[in-house]
Amino acid sequence: MKIIQDSVFEKNLKNILKYISIDSKTKAKKFNNSLFKKIENLSNMPYKFRKSFYYDSENVRDLIFKGYTIPYLIDSDKNKIVLLDIFKWIDKNM
Repeated sequence: MKIIQDSVFEKNLKNILKYISIDSKTKAKKFNNSLFKKIENLSNMPYKFRKSFYYDSENVRDLIFKGYTIPYLIDSDKNKIVLLDIFKWIDKNM
């Protein structure tokens, strides 16, 4: 499956990396690399993670990574996974 990043995911990830890089650019780079290694594995087992707490759909799952939630949509018809967002649970208003 092809993995695609939604613009919301891209914007929020950029902000997270910018914040981490204030402390250490190396830590920000390591975070980004580790995150994308985990994301790459989604195409092998897209339904591995829990059904999303934030979306009411069986095809939206929550990948948890270092305290961040990455909801993603599994679009089997188009053979793609869309990364919808990335946030800490405390940041998300319900």
